Amino acid sequence: MISYSAPGRVNLIGEHTDYNGGFALPIALPQRTTVAFSPAEIDTITVLSDAADTSVRIPVDTAPGGITGWAAYVAGVIWALREGGVAVPGGTMSIRSDVPIGSGLSSSAALECAVLGALTCAAGVQIDRIEQARIGQRAENDYVGAPTGLLDQLSSLFGEVNSALLIDFRDVAVHPVPFDPDASGVTLLLFESGQRHGHVDGEYAARRASCERAAAGLGVTSLREVQHRGVQVLDGIADPVDVRRARHVLTENERVLDFVAACGELDFAAAGRLFTASHASMRDDFEITTAHLDVIVDAAVAAGALGARMTGGGFGGCVIALVPAELTLKVGDAVRAAVTAAGYAEPDLSRVYAAAGAG
Repeated sequence: MISYSAPGRVNLIGEHTDYNGGFALPIALPQRTTVAFSPAEIDTITVLSDAADTSVRIPVDTAPGGITGWAAYVAGVIWALREGGVAVPGGTMSIRSDVPIGSGLSSSAALECAVLGALTCAAGVQIDRIEQARIGQRAENDYVGAPTGLLDQLSSLFGEVNSALLIDFRDVAVHPVPFDPDASGVTLLLFESGQRHGHVDGEYAARRASCERAAAGLGVTSLREVQHRGVQVLDGIADPVDVRRARHVLTENERVLDFVAACGELDFAAAGRLFTASHASMRDDFEITTAHLDVIVDAAVAAGALGARMTGGGFGGCVIALVPAELTLKVGDAVRAAVTAAGYAEPDLSRVYAAAGAG
């Protein structure tokens, strides 16, 4: 039997920049998805998850549309591997995970990367991590039908303890960056809102299309190509909505680089301010936050957090905050009080840190 696991991720900063050729700075989480695979000389893989009541039988020659629901992520990996020339064996597979589903912590990429690792081990092939990320993305894009970028898979595959990952999506390059706020008396808090993360009514795809229109209007293939010209370049775009979407991307890229510099100087107060500015940009320009998440961010900052922001694709999910260690309880209590006063359920609160990647 082969056991392989992969982590979820938190994106510290750099939201919706991946498919625009920009920068992002995720960390791998300690929460992981583990796949146990027993290969056999059969032409199906029977999959059982601890999050599902029944098993699903997937033909190894599955094609898009053949499997739906949670098992489509497994089937998508099988399909993408076979499309890439890997002879995927049949067998039985069990999945267990403590990565929260639908919270914007990339449970889908954790599943894809764990399945990828188990199946390639069973097939006796080695694939470099960048290519693994592309296979996982293809599974999600072309089999499941979610138009996501490479951020989630790269985060899960390249994660390192006490390191964030500066990802340059123009060159698809990953550079570890020291990130250990606890050593400086600062805690990274994660608030799981309980508001299910989802690309509501195709809103994710709509944001991506808007960015593509903005780039086309500027005569370039991606917004990264005009990054050096600043937001004034957007004066040439007619649609005010496209302007706002593109402005978020350009300013968010700058915030990623500024955040890396702040962490290098152990200036977590500056890093926190960038968190809050990022949230404001996602709220006002990209319009992907929710009133529920805004309450969490505002309450955390008002109670003494150095900064806070939504993390993930938007429309629900989680908030992260950089908090002086001595204010952790105060900030947690203030957020719970504000959220319940606004009529929402109390969030789950945890301390998180940069953990190891898939293996």
